[in-house]
Amino acid sequence: MMHRDTAPAAAMLIGAPRAPSDDPEPAPEELLAQLIARAQELQDAERRLRGLLSANRVVVGDLALPAVLRHIVASACELARSRYGALGVIGPDGRLEEFVHYGIDDAAAARIDHLPERHGLLGALIDGPGSIRLHDVSGDPRSVGFPDGHPRMHSFLGVPIAVRGEVFGNLYLSERLDGEDFSAEDEELVLALAATAGVAIEHARLYAESRRRQDWLEASTEVTRHFLAASGAEPLQLIARKTREIADADVVTVVLPTADGHNLKVQVASGLGAQELTAFTYERANTLAGRAIESGKPMLICDITDEKDFSVHLTAMVPVGPVMAIPLAGERTRGALMIGRLHGRHRFSEADLEMATTFANHIALALELADARSDQQRIALLEDRDRIARDLHDHVIQRLFAAGLTVQSVGSVLRSEQHAARLDRVVTELDDTIRQIRTSIFALRGPLGPEIGTVRARSLEVVAEVSELIDFDPEVRFSGPIDAVVTDAMQDDLIAVIREALTNVAKHARAGRAEVDVEASATELTVVITDNGVGVGTTERRSGLANLQRRAQAHGGSLNVEALVKGSPEGPDHGTRLCWRVPLG
Repeated sequence: MMHRDTAPAAAMLIGAPRAPSDDPEPAPEELLAQLIARAQELQDAERRLRGLLSANRVVVGDLALPAVLRHIVASACELARSRYGALGVIGPDGRLEEFVHYGIDDAAAARIDHLPERHGLLGALIDGPGSIRLHDVSGDPRSVGFPDGHPRMHSFLGVPIAVRGEVFGNLYLSERLDGEDFSAEDEELVLALAATAGVAIEHARLYAESRRRQDWLEASTEVTRHFLAASGAEPLQLIARKTREIADADVVTVVLPTADGHNLKVQVASGLGAQELTAFTYERANTLAGRAIESGKPMLICDITDEKDFSVHLTAMVPVGPVMAIPLAGERTRGALMIGRLHGRHRFSEADLEMATTFANHIALALELADARSDQQRIALLEDRDRIARDLHDHVIQRLFAAGLTVQSVGSVLRSEQHAARLDRVVTELDDTIRQIRTSIFALRGPLGPEIGTVRARSLEVVAEVSELIDFDPEVRFSGPIDAVVTDAMQDDLIAVIREALTNVAKHARAGRAEVDVEASATELTVVITDNGVGVGTTERRSGLANLQRRAQAHGGSLNVEALVKGSPEGPDHGTRLCWRVPLG
């Protein structure tokens, strides 16, 4: 190669026999100069080989891919004595998705407004992976010039970097420090470095992928442990946050179908636009999340802005490009995990999709286990409450009822009207106690049982809510087939009546006791709210009561509010009695 004439020169020096020649013998000084020149070439070659070995050690000495890429560019510039260097990473679509530069300071790099595109010499290197060595970049017909802010360059050397036969990127060098062109020896050395760089990049990729897999597994374990724990942050919020951190995403949402099945709702969101995206509801048809839920298969989109067949709800709030849609599929598909990066960022890989899918499958299984455990706890609690309710009904109520009958029979044979009246009041109190126990039996079911959403459950919730405004708990009694005869529209009005009446008691009555009686027959629904407060005031303001009046009239009913006076048979000796009555059927 560079020292091809060294052996004949050395043979001449040691007196080896030579063939006869008509050429004059070179002078000893000339031979010495040739030997010195060859020795310098050998020393330079040895130095550059040492430089190649040193560069190889530097390149393979790190396992973090960003650091490996920087080491490759810096080592190539040092090896080829180049002022500028860069390494372009080629994405799945053949475009440069990452560009690592050397020799240009941050201020100069910031003036270059975009990454190189697939044009000119860089495009030629991408389309036809092979080395390109030029005397002057601007003189090549494939050159398209430099963008604004880019330093002017002349000599150029570009070589591909291949990983397992696939071109990972290209190494670009420009401007030799001595002002000369890049030589064939420079190209050979840089190609040798590129071969080592390919191996180092492959190792760094595998290491990074193993670390990501470990992170996904650790996140899956943490979320599963959280699902099975009794307390902690909201589970779906934890899923979204962990997914965003590990997937290096800008926004993540958990999307669930609505009750009608025609729409999708963002249950939780993490990252950019999280506040605006949370509770965002949109039509399910022709959406990426809808397709993932229906098919039960994960979907990977390199750039959603190029898609015309379906939409992604993330774009309504965040300008995303790369997107993954992962179904949360166990025994049934619950929803989808939507993962997005901003437009212009690097794409998700197939490995990213695989790891996120495994994570989502583990989460779906954890959800199934959590639901099963919750159902078991719900059943155990309901069984315990049902046992208590049965005991109250079968023992306490029956004994009270029997005691009431006994007292009533005794009172009927007493000659003293005063004593008979006292026994009648005892019977009335026993009846009130029985109704209150029955109300408590329904309350025992609480929000966990099938009573949720019924008139009884909603009435008790409103009473509990308003009770926080007063110093006592109102007594609530139900009578008749309330849940069977009250329609949904009438139920909302009934709840409004209870809330408005008790709120007035809390604000104006200064009462120490309040009673709520809800009674339904086959033909009529009656709500009576009684308190022992100061009575109805003289103020002209009646907006709340007027609203209740309109609600009653809408159903063909009536509202009556009256003050209670001493000796009134309807309740306390003073206070207010509100009666809201509407016909049924």
